[in-house]
Amino acid sequence: MLKKTVHKDKKLLWISPFVVFLSPQPAQMQLYKSTRDLQKALRSEKSKKRRVGLVPTMGALHLGHLSLVKRSLYQNDITVVSIFVNPTQFNDENDLAAYPRMLEKDLILLSAEQGEIWVYAPQAEDIYDGNISSKKYDFNNLDQVMEGPNRPGHFNGVATIVERLLRITRPNHAYFGEKDYQQLLIISRVAKQMRLGVKIVGCAIIRESSGLAMSSRNQRLSPAAQSKATFIYQQLLWAKRRFTSMSLPKIKEAVITAFQNHPSFELEYFEINEALKLSAHQERIKNKKYRAFIAAKIDGVRLIDNLAMN
Repeated sequence: MLKKTVHKDKKLLWISPFVVFLSPQPAQMQLYKSTRDLQKALRSEKSKKRRVGLVPTMGALHLGHLSLVKRSLYQNDITVVSIFVNPTQFNDENDLAAYPRMLEKDLILLSAEQGEIWVYAPQAEDIYDGNISSKKYDFNNLDQVMEGPNRPGHFNGVATIVERLLRITRPNHAYFGEKDYQQLLIISRVAKQMRLGVKIVGCAIIRESSGLAMSSRNQRLSPAAQSKATFIYQQLLWAKRRFTSMSLPKIKEAVITAFQNHPSFELEYFEINEALKLSAHQERIKNKKYRAFIAAKIDGVRLIDNLAMN
């Protein structure tokens, strides 16, 4: 498990309303709050044939995000980390309001990385050019299971903001975590469909030592709830161990029952679906890959996780 030390003596040095550098590495970290300024700077760097990686985030960064940043730093000359809590992908206003926002802490965390990082932290009116609304996309049924029915409009909101980020930054690579696996498949489809000329890179889930998938939402959990939340990963492991010896419906039934018998959880779904099209099967099909997916609430905080079954 990676460990990160954040030096508390790093201080923010404001240069202009749009650009900020962090000492003691002023040449390595830049913060842009203006889309126009970011695009101007990127055009200049791309004219020098420098490669750009994009790591889209909603902030409240953790080691999972940093694993994406490290991958981008390794593969590109400049890494743009967007920090923006996107309103169009929330179908619950209370969830949007409660989502953690901690830009200064995020900047300090990123400043400890080695490499050239540009942080893009716009206001909604700027990034949406005054029209804060979602487009509608054809996801080829990828949105018809799991998160789609449970969060109406969510994927249109996600695809809209990711398309805007990709068009604004025009990166060579864009990095997304497999914790949001359904989202990763949808974004990959949108990037190809819109011919955005970017390689979408999926990165492995980073977990706490307990197995709990790292998430910005974990910060809203009490220590006791975080401990209980490891039950999600335990059930995924249980399903994986029985994947070849039990039928898919029996595994699903057993996991659902386990959650029903656990007083702390409100289970939204547990599914074992084919990994590329997310189609559900009653029986395993030879040579197809499968993943198990869970969404559940604990103490009012919604958590998701998934695990490859084979």
